[in-house]
Amino acid sequence: MSRHFRVQQLQFTAFAALRYRNYRLWFIGQMVSLMGTWMQSVAQGWLVYKISGSSLALGTISLLGALPTLILMLPAGALADRISKKKILLVTQTMMMLCAAVLTVLAVTQRVAIWHIGLLAIILGIAQSFDAPARQSAAIEMVDDRKDLPSAIALNSMMFNMARIVGPAVGGIVLSSLGAVWCFALNSVSFLAVLIALAFMRFPKQIARAQPQSVLKDIKVGLRYVGQNASVRSIILIVGSTTVFGMTYSVLLPAIAADVLRVGEQGLGYLSTAVGIGAFIGALMVAGLSRTRKKGLLLIIGNFCMPIGLLFFAAARTLPVALAALILVGWANVIQNATANTLVQLLIPDEIRGRVMSVYMVVLFGGAPFNSLQAGLLGQSLGSSAAIAIGAVIMLIIGLSVTFGTPTLRQTISGDHTTTACQQPPRQDRR
Repeated sequence: MSRHFRVQQLQFTAFAALRYRNYRLWFIGQMVSLMGTWMQSVAQGWLVYKISGSSLALGTISLLGALPTLILMLPAGALADRISKKKILLVTQTMMMLCAAVLTVLAVTQRVAIWHIGLLAIILGIAQSFDAPARQSAAIEMVDDRKDLPSAIALNSMMFNMARIVGPAVGGIVLSSLGAVWCFALNSVSFLAVLIALAFMRFPKQIARAQPQSVLKDIKVGLRYVGQNASVRSIILIVGSTTVFGMTYSVLLPAIAADVLRVGEQGLGYLSTAVGIGAFIGALMVAGLSRTRKKGLLLIIGNFCMPIGLLFFAAARTLPVALAALILVGWANVIQNATANTLVQLLIPDEIRGRVMSVYMVVLFGGAPFNSLQAGLLGQSLGSSAAIAIGAVIMLIIGLSVTFGTPTLRQTISGDHTTTACQQPPRQDRR
């Protein structure tokens, strides 16, 4: 096999999911919307810190946005297994658009206060609680051939991180030149792209259950599956440790930009963009390796490299060093999380996909309140850099101990696992 042919085969495998109309529409619409989301994220963090001057306030806003996840994500997963995922996504994406529109009006009228941002963060968190399980479990319905599911999941990460590169960079420029209000307004408009894409997508008909259970029993089924499957349980625990302890830097990034590196609004955009660049490279790598059996090895590499990058970032006192460290952090985070998502999706059966993915997502997002709380408290008392370093060390210890202490996960890492989803036949029943 020639080198040229191998390169072409790798490219085809990496972008295989784009062969499907549904996925192409989703990829384009969601990427535009996510760019707006990242623009608002940069502007909102800066605005909160400018109004309050407090790391605790940054943590509190993140905490309020993540709290609904703990209450609503599991019922939302059961709902995603019962009704049309397309309908759920249309409602949740519209709610997110309205939140951005309200924040735009408040900023234009110069009436925005911390409590406004906190209340909108709660509403946005409610919408995201229902959006995430439907979005994650819908990925398999956007491709006809299950063998291309890893490509779809990897491209989702690529899409997210392409937006993460462009969004914060543009957001930093818009924030410094035009003000936060334009970041909020552009985010509001960007949701139209994903809403239009959803309107043109055709999902398979939802198969109704003969004897539907109560929502509580549905939730228990998903929790029981995770509890009994050691590999899935361990992967979710690794992701959770990253959310709680590894993502401290994202909460405290405005404080680092303002007080440690002293680079201002535009520098904050550069720091966020650096994470996105590393993450984009990681997503390309995961997409290119989407059909390798030894996916779990990438999980370990990412889990080890991310806290190393965070320790370098915590020690950085110049912008170039901080940017280099964040590129490593972004790369490692995607290597770990995209691989974790792929492995979990391949190991679970379709009929409980929404419920199991809701457990995955409640750990991914539900750990954020604890991360925000400890980030705010440690950042306020010990300093932002120390808070990031402490979280990195804890993440490294937990991740490595879980990985090497779970025999079934080691089998998954070596490629000796059953990819249930890939073994199921393609579906052609499109509406």
